[in-house]
Amino acid sequence: MRIAQVAPLFESVPPQLYGGAERVISYLTEELVDLGHRVTLFASGDSVTRAELVPGCERALRLSGDSDEVERAHTAMLNEVYRRRHDFDIIHFHIGDWHLREPRLLASSHVTTIHERLDLPENQVLYEHPSLRLISTSDAQRRPLPNASWLGTVQHGLPDGLYRPRHERGSYLAFVGRISPNMRVDRAVEVARRAGIPLKIAAKIDRADYPYYQTLKPILREPFVEFIGEVNEAQKGELLAGAYALLFPIDWPEPFGLTMIEAMACGTPVIAWRNGSVPELVDQSVTGFVVNSIEGAVSSLSRIAQLDRRLVARVAYQRFAARRMARDYLRLYARSMARDLDVPSLHAFAEAGESVTYADTGE
Repeated sequence: MRIAQVAPLFESVPPQLYGGAERVISYLTEELVDLGHRVTLFASGDSVTRAELVPGCERALRLSGDSDEVERAHTAMLNEVYRRRHDFDIIHFHIGDWHLREPRLLASSHVTTIHERLDLPENQVLYEHPSLRLISTSDAQRRPLPNASWLGTVQHGLPDGLYRPRHERGSYLAFVGRISPNMRVDRAVEVARRAGIPLKIAAKIDRADYPYYQTLKPILREPFVEFIGEVNEAQKGELLAGAYALLFPIDWPEPFGLTMIEAMACGTPVIAWRNGSVPELVDQSVTGFVVNSIEGAVSSLSRIAQLDRRLVARVAYQRFAARRMARDYLRLYARSMARDLDVPSLHAFAEAGESVTYADTGE
């Protein structure tokens, strides 16, 4: 297949630090290349890939405060995608609703993976557009829009060998993500306090969340708390592998939660609040515990030692392999193309199954 991957320009692909969507786009792009497909990646110029890179801007725009610059860059990138549209069998958008501003692109075979929450009214209006062919990253993500044009669900995956699992239990709790009200790092601090276990926090602080961060400073200065800040991929792997457990105390409908499967791939169990995709990703009493309260999280910590860290890592790579993710996407690409072309083999491949079974290795 000739495949275009269209990434947002706020972070490089893969991101140097925080950036879940861009990291997944990178994993998918490289896996498709490994499978022999001809892939073109539209992304920022500082991206690194074995696919053909078409830069939408010189460098990622994450620190740009100029909304006009962001608008111009994405518009120019979409114009280039349109100019080259006949070079591709399928165009895969990861850019939210930006491509709705270039409706001519929707006449080509395309899919759109949604990487954001859909329970907000403004998003519901956007993604009910009848020409979109949507892919969710969890079944929970699509609940607010059950009648949208869904092609299927594809859970994220990690490349084989990305992390080195650690089989001995760690000595601290970990929180990895963003400092924002819906990520509830305050819950993580309280769980650590009650459990008497040190907590390491590796988190990005967006400009918009800085006032909230200021309110958290007193608890982040607690003697059992170490605030590390934003980390790169190597630092994150070391942090997660050395943790007793990952705390994922979210207070919002998280579409996926990449950090959870990253922790599992390191052999580290997850304790996560029952929101969004969490029950789909955490196998209760196998890879971690799904809880509803601080008390439940503290109680679960006493059971973490019963979990086999080797099994946690094995299940993670069985369920969340990048190869499985790529094959699932290929089926949905075929499903989209089959709507435009009457090719029996495409229909057969598209209907062969959207996902790999729990015990499958992804091969």
